[in-house]
Amino acid sequence: MTIFLAVVLGVFLVLLHRLFISPGRVDRWVGKHFVASDYGLPPREQLSSRRSGPPPSAHRAKERQAIADAAWEGDWKAAERYVRAAGEDWDERWDRLELLKHVAQKDDAWLDAWRAAEPDNCDAATLHASIMVRQAWEIRGSGYAHAVPDSDMNRFRAMLPIAIEEARKAALLDPANPGPWVVMVTAARGAQYGRSRFRPLWEGLVERAPHHYEGHAQALQYWCAKWYGSNRRMMRFARLAVHKAPPGSPLAGIYLHALSELTERSAAFALPVTPMTRSLLKRIAASFDQVASDDERLPVLRHLLAHYMLRSMMYAPALEQFRRIGPWCGAHPWREAGNPVMAFEAARGRAAMLSRTRPTPTPRVHGMAR
Repeated sequence: MTIFLAVVLGVFLVLLHRLFISPGRVDRWVGKHFVASDYGLPPREQLSSRRSGPPPSAHRAKERQAIADAAWEGDWKAAERYVRAAGEDWDERWDRLELLKHVAQKDDAWLDAWRAAEPDNCDAATLHASIMVRQAWEIRGSGYAHAVPDSDMNRFRAMLPIAIEEARKAALLDPANPGPWVVMVTAARGAQYGRSRFRPLWEGLVERAPHHYEGHAQALQYWCAKWYGSNRRMMRFARLAVHKAPPGSPLAGIYLHALSELTERSAAFALPVTPMTRSLLKRIAASFDQVASDDERLPVLRHLLAHYMLRSMMYAPALEQFRRIGPWCGAHPWREAGNPVMAFEAARGRAAMLSRTRPTPTPRVHGMAR
């Protein structure tokens, strides 16, 4: 028993040292001795806080601009073809609707023309309903309910049922399309849908697209404690997303958003350093390795993964994520510190030092790799 207690005490002291004594020593080491390139990382002078990851390819950027320009010139047919070309890749189809939603913010006359010319087009109807939800949330704002003026809250709550009804009509136009169901799931919490009313919406979505990324992200918000769930329900939902994420999908990253939700609501939240947490983070990392390198959701998720690996004392795996992130540091959580470059540099320096990785000053090509 004495030996057992000694071992337990030794482990406890190591953890205590790393949690409470090491930070100052690490900060000093990073400031004086950390040479990023010795660990396969881009040097500090190359770091950029303008973006979370590399810009889209020239081809993709050109295509999107052409769609926007055509719409603003009154050509809705280009937008219709753009969405239809995604086929049954429902995540991609939703992303294209999201682009069109931004295009409509500047001028939506083309959308009115599209709906008038094709009243039975599910995508046009879904886009209309989604814009209604966005407009409602813009009135409400992102603050907690007690901080929202009564007049704004009343307008918000009056608009959402109308948007849900529009989404229901859109769903009838193409029963296989999950887009309208994403809109309904998104609006449900603001429309004060209880669990018995929310579940059929969620079931309708996953019946059509069981791994829909944005649908899961919106449902996660419903199940969080500030809406109609709890920490326990939210984390159970997030863990399930990790386990059911198919190859090539970033769905496992929903768990990282759940951790962010806990962190943002409570500065005192401490990520449990448990075998289950570490196992989930490793599984998420492996899942990301199968996601296309140009998936624009991936950079933000890698930043979160590196951050929570650090908090879980998974220093070597965190360092590998920093290598894959490259020079981009314009993402949460580094922005929360006020100076994202300094926060990012400190985090990756901490990963390098505490991973006990030997410096290897070998030139590398940096970027958002798989």
